[in-house]
Amino acid sequence: MIYLDNSATTLIKPKQVLRKLDMAVTKCAANPGRSGHKLSIMAATEVEQTRQKLAEMFNLESESNVIFTANCSAALNLAILGSTKAGGHVVCTENEHNSVLRPLEHLRQIGKLDYTVAKQSSPGGIKREDIERSLQKNTYMVICNHISNVNGDTCDIENVGKLCKEKNLLFLVDGAQSAGHEEIDMQKCNISFLSLAPHKGFYALQGLGVLLAREPDSLQPIVFGGTGTNSLELVQPLTLPERFEVGTIATPAIFALSGGIDFVRENFAQIHEHLDDLTTFLHYELSSFPLEIYTTTENSKGVFAFNIPGEHSNDVASLLNEKFGICVRGGYHCAAKKHEALGLLDQGAVRASLSFFTTFSDVQKLIFAIKSILKSKKMI
Repeated sequence: MIYLDNSATTLIKPKQVLRKLDMAVTKCAANPGRSGHKLSIMAATEVEQTRQKLAEMFNLESESNVIFTANCSAALNLAILGSTKAGGHVVCTENEHNSVLRPLEHLRQIGKLDYTVAKQSSPGGIKREDIERSLQKNTYMVICNHISNVNGDTCDIENVGKLCKEKNLLFLVDGAQSAGHEEIDMQKCNISFLSLAPHKGFYALQGLGVLLAREPDSLQPIVFGGTGTNSLELVQPLTLPERFEVGTIATPAIFALSGGIDFVRENFAQIHEHLDDLTTFLHYELSSFPLEIYTTTENSKGVFAFNIPGEHSNDVASLLNEKFGICVRGGYHCAAKKHEALGLLDQGAVRASLSFFTTFSDVQKLIFAIKSILKSKKMI
């Protein structure tokens, strides 16, 4: 089997992740912050060290502003719903995942706010001017998907962040597809909130998301419950990160994330270069075939989208799986506005997404499989 669906979740886990996971489930499988015994303290110490690693990696002022959530979608919901200003306006982009679009649409339907979807004016991704033309007098937040999970289009977050600073706007960046192989400096880019999906760029586990908050005072909790602190009070505590972390946190997944951060920090340059090389190679080879390709050469980020003319993307993905043992994704990738912008509402797109553990041989086999399919259809 050849696994090329890493934008959904990574399959191969580095040894650093596996070691931390083993530690979590065999040596200190206790509830951090809920007890004062040795095992609980050990677990809590590892959790806090993971917060510190993330704060250092993304240049966040305090590890207390690292908030663990159920997944990246929950992190985005916290940032959007928790910062809602009644009667306000939000700018997002056509590249957003439904984890952004659906909360915004919900808030619009219940009369809380309005939002504008900024259109991409250049092939590579969202630019400052795309956001600027969508601003209104009551805009209070800009939301940008850093790297599109559909085709790899990339937002210029540094210049969008400068715009947000000039206009005193909150800036939420969805880093689900970029964190782990692209540089993200929250202070340099003036990012108010950054969401992460550890099971993608950090090769960790599903069931965990992260929201890094430079402006936590702009947030209100959207879920309530036990935090292990102030248990006799019926109001949510004000201290961070407990204010936003309700119930038992996903300790094994946080341990695994800690190992994933170690792996990424040790190999960051090689990861970035490998994804660039593989994506560039795939683009070069497939561009000679009669395919519709939606990933530009400047966005060699490990996400590659294409279609075979006249074939639904789900059918192509199924054929690659059943006949060639290659795992890709077809369909709509939870990104309605992006497919609308690309004109793919009827067909969707086939997406091959790569990781550090993808080999050139894997990519060559995908190229061979696509060539075989085209030959069988007498298209080449």
